[in-house]
Amino acid sequence: MLEVVNLQCTRGDRRLFSGVAFQLEPGELLHLHGHNGSGKTTLMRALCGLVTPTQGEIRWKGAPIRRQREEYHAELLYLGHKNGIKDDLTGVENLRAACRLAGTPISEKEAWAVLEKLGLRGHEDLPSRVLSQGQQKRVALARLLVSRAPLWLLDEPFVGLDAAAVELLQSVVRDHVEEGGLVVLTTHQEVALTSGRVKRLRLGWKKDGHV
Repeated sequence: MLEVVNLQCTRGDRRLFSGVAFQLEPGELLHLHGHNGSGKTTLMRALCGLVTPTQGEIRWKGAPIRRQREEYHAELLYLGHKNGIKDDLTGVENLRAACRLAGTPISEKEAWAVLEKLGLRGHEDLPSRVLSQGQQKRVALARLLVSRAPLWLLDEPFVGLDAAAVELLQSVVRDHVEEGGLVVLTTHQEVALTSGRVKRLRLGWKKDGHV
């Protein structure tokens, strides 16, 4: 279970949000939304342990994540705005490198199959720097198809994808949730995945000036 208690984050002397609290159980998806600058990405990075909150606590399986960093990081997969791939490596090499770092190595044959499923057939062995933005995004998202991490944190995962890739990604995320995984995602796009029975958290200013 992922639990957030009275979380506050600031940027410089500006408070982005405060009083944020939620619980996410296995088999649940949280749709995080809000206007630009409301702190969505900062909250996602805090959930990853990359940003230290100014107040509150994030717990995984009942314990603060700051006390179990290695164990927690081994059980989450974070995809941010940046694709996190190396330009000089091919799609296959990037995927295999990411899997090795996650402790779940895959064969070259498996990597080719995953990238083909994501519509990268014919581009698997090209340096990532020559791929389009959408193709680079698919290389990054390929990690989801082979991930064993129970917690997925996805910041705007649909950006740069065509309709077919959006539908495929929704299916992958939906399957993960149905199998007992936990997902927190942000998106500005209207997708079926976030219009159903999901948890929602909106960041933004209330009348009293607090989030």
